[in-house]
Amino acid sequence: MAKKLQQPQFVPVDADDLKPMHQWHRPLQAPGITQVDFEERVDFKRLHRYRLARTRQSLAKSGLGAMLCFDQHNIRYISSTVIGEWARDKLIRYCLLTGTGDPWVWDFGSAARHHKLYCPWLHEDHVRAGNPGMRGAIGPTVGLFEAAAKEIKDILVQEGVAGMPLGLDMCEPGFLFALQKEGLNIRDGQQLMLSAREIKSHDEITLLNTAAAMVDGVYQDITEALKPGVKESQIVALASKRLYEMGSDCVEAVNAIAGERCSPHPHNFTDRLIRPGDQAYFDIIHSFIGYRTCYYRTFSVGRATPAQKDAYKKARHWMDGAISMLKPGVSTEKVAKMFPRCTEIGFETEMSAFGLNFCHGLGLGLHERPLISRLNSFIEPYELKAGMVFAVETFCPAKDGISAARIEEEVVLTPDGAKIISLYPAQELPVVNAY
Repeated sequence: MAKKLQQPQFVPVDADDLKPMHQWHRPLQAPGITQVDFEERVDFKRLHRYRLARTRQSLAKSGLGAMLCFDQHNIRYISSTVIGEWARDKLIRYCLLTGTGDPWVWDFGSAARHHKLYCPWLHEDHVRAGNPGMRGAIGPTVGLFEAAAKEIKDILVQEGVAGMPLGLDMCEPGFLFALQKEGLNIRDGQQLMLSAREIKSHDEITLLNTAAAMVDGVYQDITEALKPGVKESQIVALASKRLYEMGSDCVEAVNAIAGERCSPHPHNFTDRLIRPGDQAYFDIIHSFIGYRTCYYRTFSVGRATPAQKDAYKKARHWMDGAISMLKPGVSTEKVAKMFPRCTEIGFETEMSAFGLNFCHGLGLGLHERPLISRLNSFIEPYELKAGMVFAVETFCPAKDGISAARIEEEVVLTPDGAKIISLYPAQELPVVNAY
């Protein structure tokens, strides 16, 4: 009779580390961007412990023995390490967490040495230089995939989990094949990580609220600059400059869309000149200490037409309807029903209308859980929970065929419902520099 394999003893999760430390009885904090000795702001050690504990908890429930990450947000969540934003799409950094051990990090060249000096929460011998080929720039015959896969397999053996499935979020196909050649059973680990990242702690919410406060200020600058003769690209430059001056660590994107470009939404910006009577909307996506915003506002320049006002009222109505449903215990399909059907905004399918009227989680990543829309939420509904943070987006094309309203609010889900943290006024269509 075959001997039953004994389950490895996973590292126990400290219950105190899992406590999100929410302070719902107090206003949500948005302190300055520095630390002071006379107020508690963000406790980074507590933040590190919480994120690692959430990952350990998800890993223990998953049936996986370890999690291997190439997704930059997952690497930061587990290891609290980051290098330049340029590394976002290079697939050169990776991180391993076994159920029985502590985080391992492979980083680009001297960044590994930097982590050894400045990241005392990591074991020094768990930080290594790594490079699996830089998306093919180094040819596969050099053998970097195979060497890295063997190194990972050796650690899994050393930590007693080589016989269990290995979770993986993303990688180059060649790396996947090399892991499989080592005899490893690879499973989808991205769902594990999104589950871990779903509930934000007090420190995470403070960082998200601070990031939103920075965008509040940028919209004030935009309203003052939004005049005929200004280019969309100049507004993008203004926003980027101000965000970095205020302490942003990454301006991921600024959408700037005006006039006849408003419908359909192109999700970009150009050098188009703003003209009298234009409707213009902007999306500011940046991060403060890794935590992101997604924050739209719409303006009319100089004057607003009845068609523009009507579109804005509809977009706001859908927004307020969705936010009114956001409460812990509510199932996501009930929220999705508050958004218009695709045909109401001129699209044939929910796929073609996706991203215009929906909710998406915010955190280290731009699109986390919950993701609520008519495309997915009737098929896979799930329950909302206190501590979730997400953006609610609406879009309505105007009857003039070119204008459109685009609104987005960022919300924290408290035990009493949604608390809006995107505070630049948006209840009514603002007309800037009226004449």
